[in-house]
Amino acid sequence: MKILGIETSCDDTGIAILEVKNNDAFLVLANEVASQIKVHKKYGGVFPMMAKREHQKNLVPTFIQALRKAEILRIFNSQFPISNKFSNDKISQLKIILEREPELAKKLIPFLKKYSKPDIDYIAVTNGPGLEPCLWVGVNFARALSYFWDIPIIPVNHIEGHILVSNFQFSIFNFQSNPNDQILKTEFPAIALVVSGGHTQIILVEDVGKYKILGETRDDAAGECFDKSAKILGLSYPGGPIISKLALQTTSYNLQAKLPRPMLNTKDYDMSFSGLKTAVLYSHIKQPKKIQKNKDYISAMSAEIQQAIIDVLLKKTFKAVKDFGAKSIILGGGVSANQELKKQFSVLASEYKIQIIYPPANLSTDNGLMIAIAGYFNIKNNRGPTPTNWENLKADSNLRIGE
Repeated sequence: MKILGIETSCDDTGIAILEVKNNDAFLVLANEVASQIKVHKKYGGVFPMMAKREHQKNLVPTFIQALRKAEILRIFNSQFPISNKFSNDKISQLKIILEREPELAKKLIPFLKKYSKPDIDYIAVTNGPGLEPCLWVGVNFARALSYFWDIPIIPVNHIEGHILVSNFQFSIFNFQSNPNDQILKTEFPAIALVVSGGHTQIILVEDVGKYKILGETRDDAAGECFDKSAKILGLSYPGGPIISKLALQTTSYNLQAKLPRPMLNTKDYDMSFSGLKTAVLYSHIKQPKKIQKNKDYISAMSAEIQQAIIDVLLKKTFKAVKDFGAKSIILGGGVSANQELKKQFSVLASEYKIQIIYPPANLSTDNGLMIAIAGYFNIKNNRGPTPTNWENLKADSNLRIGE
């Protein structure tokens, strides 16, 4: 079984092709990501309509790159028979499906005329949560392929993708390789912390497909706090990796005041990072101009910002671990790539004598592979509404996991 994974929930265009062998052995035939960091960098954040246009530009080239890497890109010729009878009616329907994606239509329709149907059994696509304009590009791309090639679609929750991709170790294989990836056996119940620029949620995972949101940020996500705090300090975008790097360079520079840890001691599992960002702003503007540009000061502030965020995430996550008797912790999302966060979570998990699982850095950020994996388990566990007809698929920016 081969599954095409499509991810466009924010600013990364992700396309993956996953082959599933017996006993859930996975072959990653391709996992291509087109980043938009350079596009949004000068603005210090992601602009949804700009990201939407970039997805329209990037999807087809990224798709071709993935098909080529998976060795399933086939041009129409005498050796490879045409699997679709080309007709004006089909082209007309494609134009209707892609009516709101004109730039994508310009690239996709010529592609479909040139290349034959690849060896793909299912199309898994993120339909939420995320930025709605971005989600619709990926959804309409999947709808067009599903209609034209008659391949069923599996709608996937973006958050579930982050949870499930953390449970596996992957390598890139070609067709001559043997699948020898080791599946990490997660012990349930588990507590998942999905932490990124758009989401910060603590989720009870009773089993694959059985989720309950225990707590989440009431305002800014942790990654968003990193980015906004970095901007206040005059640092570039994205702020998380830069703050993490600078935090390692901190010296004995003494900050006049510690930053707050909002909602650290509340009895629930919710979080708030907007107030932390505001505290960074007020603390920074009180400094003389000379100090604001001082490297030691910026490094010290970076370390304090990072630790303030980690302290809240640690306290809330391990409260959930204790309250629900969790046997595992699953980290996912772009912020889970933060080395200090992983280090401190691992130390505490060791003290609790529980398993901790997190993805390699290249799979912590948004990618098509996590969507393909979640799509597979949706099929395996026969969880509706999958697979679905392309006509019924819609984007849902507020999609909630476990609901």
